[in-house]
Amino acid sequence: MLRSLKVGGEVSNLTYHASGHIYFTLKDSGAAMKAVMFKSKRSGLTYPMKAGDSVVVTGTMGVYEKGGTYQLYVSRIEPAGEGELYAKVMKLKSELAEMGMFDPSYKKPIPKYNFHIGVVTAPTGAAIHDIMQITARRNPHVSITLYPALVQGEGAAASVAQGIRTMDALGLDVLIVGRGGGSLEDLMAFNDEEVARAIFGCNTPVISAVGHETDTTIADLVADLRAPTPSAGAELAVFSYEKFCQDLKEAEHRLSSGMERRILKQQRQIALLRQRMLKKSPQSRLRQLMQQTDLLQEKMSHQMKRRLEAGKREILQYVPRYASAMELKQKMCAQHLSLLAAKLDAASPVKKLAGGWAYVESDGKRVKAAADVKAGDDICLQFQDGRLLATVTEKKMEEIHGE
Repeated sequence: MLRSLKVGGEVSNLTYHASGHIYFTLKDSGAAMKAVMFKSKRSGLTYPMKAGDSVVVTGTMGVYEKGGTYQLYVSRIEPAGEGELYAKVMKLKSELAEMGMFDPSYKKPIPKYNFHIGVVTAPTGAAIHDIMQITARRNPHVSITLYPALVQGEGAAASVAQGIRTMDALGLDVLIVGRGGGSLEDLMAFNDEEVARAIFGCNTPVISAVGHETDTTIADLVADLRAPTPSAGAELAVFSYEKFCQDLKEAEHRLSSGMERRILKQQRQIALLRQRMLKKSPQSRLRQLMQQTDLLQEKMSHQMKRRLEAGKREILQYVPRYASAMELKQKMCAQHLSLLAAKLDAASPVKKLAGGWAYVESDGKRVKAAADVKAGDDICLQFQDGRLLATVTEKKMEEIHGE
């Protein structure tokens, strides 16, 4: 009889232990009972339970031997009074997930710069007030179009779905669908299949901004982007005009700096190309050759001058030696000439003629020996003081040889 018990009460002394176990106390106005849900049973808790929640737990009664106290070993925890609604929502969520309506591949990106925003929410709630206030603060140039929808009670789901379809036809930049937080029953309009299909079929990017951070609805799962609160939805949809201006100035500065760097770079490249062109031009080449010629002429002139000076110094070093050699050569030549003159004087015909000798010739030819003439030949005898013409009458070879 103490198994599969259902016990209702308010949660207190709640502890999420590091081991994964959950310890808490169930209480009402007249009694209290300790309870524990072990880590292995955590699948039985499908929402973030907190202290003060009214819940219905399913479990088995047992005894904690160390303390000697009874406590409830819990296998399932449901919000009190919302069990059937919760089960209905979970079933619909499972069906829509199987259809692929939560698939990230279908989600559209939220534009960065939005100027016309649509809002589907209650016209008098805190949600629209927060959205308008944040929009005015972040960007006064953004306009808001409100579809006043029912967000709670009978007909709320149809009203929200109709608002989504109507706003989608206006060509908005982005659409915010949401309301403030509440109980599961209060949020049922955003756990409705018609609303989910309206969001899924919307061509305008949709931001779901329903309830508090702990309240996740089907609309949150189908929407292109989930915001935990309406205020957060406005922050995501409306870009900051001040930051936009600051980013624009920074971009302008980067662009200007980049252009200046690019211009300087191009100017340097143009200057280098101009220098290369000038170096390659015939006029520049001619000037260079003329300068090179002048340098070579100057270098040659300098080298010639150096060589002439070196040669002059070398010649001057040999002048005394050459002078002595020339003087010695002259003396030797004078002596040799004297010897030759003496020999020539000794061999002089005139001198021989003066000594009684005569020069004999016949027919204009010199007679060197008696054999050169014969009897009857006319001869000419040249003496120092004159000539004699004679005729050979007789030739005696022996007598002449005997002398």
